[in-house]
Amino acid sequence: MLYIHVPFCKSRCIYCSFFSSLKHDFKEKYVDCLCKEIAERKGYLPNNQLDTIYFGGGTPSLLSENNFERIFNAIKENFVIKNSAEITLECNPDDLTQNYISVMKKIFFNRVSVGIQSFNDSELRFLNRRHNAQTAKKAVQNLQRAGFSNISVDLMFGLPKQTLQSWENTVNEAIKLDVQHISAYSLSYEKGTKLENLRKSGEISEISEENSEKMFDLLTQKLQNAGFEHYEISNYCKHSFHSRHNSGYWQMADYLGVGAAAHSFNGVSRRWNVADIEKYCSNFSYEKEILTPKDKYNELVFLSLRTKNGLDLQQLKEKSGVESYDFCLSCAEKYLASKKLFITDNHLKINENAVIISDLIMSDLMKI
Repeated sequence: MLYIHVPFCKSRCIYCSFFSSLKHDFKEKYVDCLCKEIAERKGYLPNNQLDTIYFGGGTPSLLSENNFERIFNAIKENFVIKNSAEITLECNPDDLTQNYISVMKKIFFNRVSVGIQSFNDSELRFLNRRHNAQTAKKAVQNLQRAGFSNISVDLMFGLPKQTLQSWENTVNEAIKLDVQHISAYSLSYEKGTKLENLRKSGEISEISEENSEKMFDLLTQKLQNAGFEHYEISNYCKHSFHSRHNSGYWQMADYLGVGAAAHSFNGVSRRWNVADIEKYCSNFSYEKEILTPKDKYNELVFLSLRTKNGLDLQQLKEKSGVESYDFCLSCAEKYLASKKLFITDNHLKINENAVIISDLIMSDLMKI
């Protein structure tokens, strides 16, 4: 698994806490540095074969055809891209002109993730998104006409003043587009974002927990009725169209992350690059954390319970030991009794009607 972070944006959404920059002066140099880091770190993964490649951001759709060609040349020189590899590009709808889509087809991309968030224009303006609802629909339709058959869209609920009716309309519009995958996230107020500052100043207020739960329930019910599988807390897909790359994260697969602020994991440690473009380009500086047995237990529990498959209890016993296995089941007792958790085929799973409180459940099963 290879993740490539592209931190450049034309504008900053008010909720975004990911590392990004509005300055594009370093873009060409940054691409050079991505290519160098790919070459320098080719030995990080246990083998040189790539099953998934994911361009995230920021806004990766701000890269040019030449930028992509240089990056993919570096990848091919240092890795073997499997014929069946899933290769994803995150895009903003307004970047997806017919010309740009033809570039995407020409390169290696076979999966596209489109950041739509809402089909309500006033909600999009509030979020400081660059597109409107019509642009978003047209972007997806252009992708489909060009032959892309693995398209994901991102949606967001729990916005201030968002109503259940406007959210239902957004979900309905997403279903009508006949895409293969939908990710839907509850709006979160991250430290340092404009959104958090607006809340602190009293200009906006969060919607109630009750309304947020109603939106989540409506989303899940509608998507399941439309043939989507709820395979991870925030992710829904048509048959076999789960995100293989993101699923790798939840299964604790090894992955290499290149670019400023990108994270890497090899089963033993985590490493993250400096969140500064100039510093990244000067020396690829990074920090590293060796995972303790407690860290590995917590990550296995947290990541596994996010998914429909749940936590493999045999795997837990083998990887973390009998003591951790007993600890987990002891902490799970009250949730098993209330049927918020259940065990089937030796897998511990969160019941569908308790997914909304999954963070609480998972935190109660972790070691402090």
